[in-house]
Amino acid sequence: MKKKSIITRVLTVITLGLLLSAVTFASKTGFGVVSKTSVEAASKTGVAYKPDMSNGADNFYKSNKVNMKKVSFKNQYNMKVAGNLFIPKGLNKKTKNPAIIVGHPMGAVKEQSANLYAQKMAEKGFVTLSLDLSFWGESEGQPRNAVSPDIYAEDFSAAVDFLGTRPFVDRDRIGVIGICGSGSFVISAAKIDPRLKAIATVSMYDMGAANRNGLKHSQTLEQRKKTLEEAAEQRYVEFTGGKTKYTSGTVHELNENSTAIEREFYDFYRTPRGEYTPKGQSPELTTHPTLTSNVKFMNFYPFEDIETISPRPMLFIAGENAHSREFSEDAYKLAGEPKELYIVPGAGHVDLYDRVNLIPFDKLESFFKENLKKK
Repeated sequence: MKKKSIITRVLTVITLGLLLSAVTFASKTGFGVVSKTSVEAASKTGVAYKPDMSNGADNFYKSNKVNMKKVSFKNQYNMKVAGNLFIPKGLNKKTKNPAIIVGHPMGAVKEQSANLYAQKMAEKGFVTLSLDLSFWGESEGQPRNAVSPDIYAEDFSAAVDFLGTRPFVDRDRIGVIGICGSGSFVISAAKIDPRLKAIATVSMYDMGAANRNGLKHSQTLEQRKKTLEEAAEQRYVEFTGGKTKYTSGTVHELNENSTAIEREFYDFYRTPRGEYTPKGQSPELTTHPTLTSNVKFMNFYPFEDIETISPRPMLFIAGENAHSREFSEDAYKLAGEPKELYIVPGAGHVDLYDRVNLIPFDKLESFFKENLKKK
C-alpha cells in the first residue's frame, strides 16, 4: 500500500489508550521510521526535540530500598508471562505479606510505568509484581504486538496464581493496579477472579469503548465499519504470506500539524524520557499493534457487569486534564460500592505514567493498606 493512502486513511482504532494517530503503520514501508536511538527527533523547524522532564519525570527509577528478581510463569494458555518481582529489603519472609500486581499501558512494556509503580509500592511495604502482557515485551505470544483482551485479562489471573503460591505472600491479600489500557484489563480480570481483593486504575482507558466510539464518541459508525473492512481485507493478505500491517500507536515524528495527544505520547514513548525497545523488537514497531488483531477491541466490554466486583473496593485515579478522564468517570458511575474517583489536580493522561511529583502514591498506599489489611 502506498504511503499516501496510509497517511490519509481514516483510523480511529485506538491503542495506548487513546486516538494517538490517524495513520496506519505498515511494516517495512519506511513511513515514520525513527533514528537508531530516537534521542533527538527534529521537527520540520530543524530544532531538536527535548522531552519534558518536569514534575519529577522518572520512568526508569531504580530503588535502593527493594530487591528485584526477574520471574516468569505460565498462564492458562500455556504461554510464558514475564515479570519483575520486587521485594522490600528487610521483608519478613516467614510471614504472609500483601502483594500488588502492576499492569503497563497498552502497547507498552513493564519497563514503561509499571516498574516505577511497582518499586514505589514495594518501598511502602508491599510485595509487587510488574508484568509484560502476552505478545509484548519478554512475554510469549505470536504474532508479536497482537491484541487479545481475553488473554490480557488471563495474564493478571496467572499473576495471582504465581503470587498466591509464594510462601511469603498472603493469597487473601492480593491487589492490582492497571495503568492506561491495563485499567480495563484488570477490571475484566477482577469480574471473574475474586482473588483480586482491591482494584485500582490509573489514567484508565476502556479499550473497547475507545475503539468503538473514539474519544468523546467522536467516531461514526461508518468510520468504524471502514476500519473493520480494512482489517478484514488485510487478513487475506497476511494469510497468503503478505507483510504484517501495524496500526495506531505513537507517531515517530512531530510537525506543525501534530495534535496535542500525539505530542503528549511522543514525549514519553519516542524520547529518553520513556523510550524502551525490548530485546528482539524494532523501535519502528514499538507501541504499534497489528491491524488485524486490534479490531478485537470492538468486542471488548470491560464495564459490563462491573458492579459485580462489589463489595471488593475500586479506586479510579485520573488526571484533571486527562483526555481519558471520561473512562474513569464512566467506570465510577457503573461500579458498585465501595468505590472512589480520585482526580489529580493539573495532571494529564501521560503525566501519571512517570511524573512522581504528580502520581498520588500516598493515595495508593492508603487504599491498599486499608483494603489488603489482615483480617
